Amino acid sequence: MNLAKKKQLAAALLNVGKNKIKFASDKLPEIKEAITKQDIRDLYKEGFITIKATAGKRKKTKRKTRIGPGKIRTKVKHRKRDYIRITRKLRNYLRELKNRGEIDRESYWETRKKVKRRYFKSKAYLKEYLEDMKKSKKESKIETESEKPKKQESKKQKSTKTKIKEKKKW
Repeated sequence: MNLAKKKQLAAALLNVGKNKIKFASDKLPEIKEAITKQDIRDLYKEGFITIKATAGKRKKTKRKTRIGPGKIRTKVKHRKRDYIRITRKLRNYLRELKNRGEIDRESYWETRKKVKRRYFKSKAYLKEYLEDMKKSKKESKIETESEKPKKQESKKQKSTKTKIKEKKKW
């Protein structure tokens, strides 16, 4: 007995899927004789055609929100990865400059400490900082050179004054 068409018709009429329709096994000959929609409605009212119950989901107890190190870890991972990339890049660049002799030892360690403290966002910022540092050193050298002769003269004057005082003592 092929009741596929009857099942399809019942499903369309009752607005459910074909798999949800169930026929009473003892009333199959009567169902087979049903041809019209009205026949199927009558069979449904009599209880020969039934709709299977939907399998429900088991209710879950609501989980408490957990805020702990496990929730934060991904954010820290990304920040740490970014920090590692930037610091390695900047440290390698500083090492190259030091080996070439473009930076003296003091400024190398000074900038390296700043790299550790995340003072620079990128290599471009580091380059800009180093250029400013070089300019300021040149300016300070020019100022010190202009001041040096004055200091030397004052030392000579002091030395002659001390010699005169020493002579007077004897």
